Amino acid sequence: MKQETTVSADCLPPLPLDQVAAPAQRPPALACDAHTHIFGPAAVFPYAPDRTYTPPDAPFEALRALHRKLGISRGVIVQPGCHGYDMSAVLDALAKGHGQYRAVALLPSTATAAEVKRLDAAGVRGVRFNFVAHLKNVAWSEVREMARLIAPFGWHLCIHSDRQSLPSLLPLLKQLDIPFVLDHMGRVAAVDGVDGALFRELLALRDHRQAWVKISGIDRISSSGRRPYDDGRPFVQALVESMADRLLWGSDWPHPNVRGDMPNDGELVDIFTQLCPQRAEQERILVSNPQTLYRFDEA
Repeated sequence: MKQETTVSADCLPPLPLDQVAAPAQRPPALACDAHTHIFGPAAVFPYAPDRTYTPPDAPFEALRALHRKLGISRGVIVQPGCHGYDMSAVLDALAKGHGQYRAVALLPSTATAAEVKRLDAAGVRGVRFNFVAHLKNVAWSEVREMARLIAPFGWHLCIHSDRQSLPSLLPLLKQLDIPFVLDHMGRVAAVDGVDGALFRELLALRDHRQAWVKISGIDRISSSGRRPYDDGRPFVQALVESMADRLLWGSDWPHPNVRGDMPNDGELVDIFTQLCPQRAEQERILVSNPQTLYRFDEA
């Protein structure tokens, strides 16, 4: 593999493991963290030259150590933009994950069915597209063509939107014939309240069977960005009450480009279990739902 000299990060690192709180309640067996990233290490897996941000290294070994502390058995690694289309770091992690980690890829418009088949065998289960200002975005025609390419493999689309892009995306997404997942609760803004028009549209996805939502990134929808993100909690609770059968939970570790307090991942688990206290619903969101989309190997 290519070697890269030390790079200067422009993102904050996650909290050290010894500062992460142990959850007050252990998650169910085979619980899945459905939204994580890994970065580098850059000396082994260099960052893309045209990246829009440079994170500090956050390798798979650190992610797995975090999951052990949180009592989480499974995870989904979302290919980060700083690595571009080079999936080497993620594929290396999947090989080390003993069938209990899956991934979501970034793929160019030139991707072929043969490439998708190869990635599927390695544990990739979807393709992500960004529709936020600070990341590279694509034309909708590329999304539509990618959906056609990946449909035979049972993959889904992972959509990173925000309050500006989501209104125009929702009608287009509902026309697709494959599942789609909205990251970070669509990145609606807590300042608009749970009765805001955009969040009501998000809740209405309960009636669209191909739609899934990640209750992740509570810090990203919070208006204050201050732990414990009290203004984001009503949104999580409303989603749990409305469409628990198509929700996924994710930590978003190592929290790239965070603008407020650095999240404490143990506290994020506690926020979820406080707002979703029924064990059966916890198992649905943390175990059954991820199994449906990501098809983990049986432990």
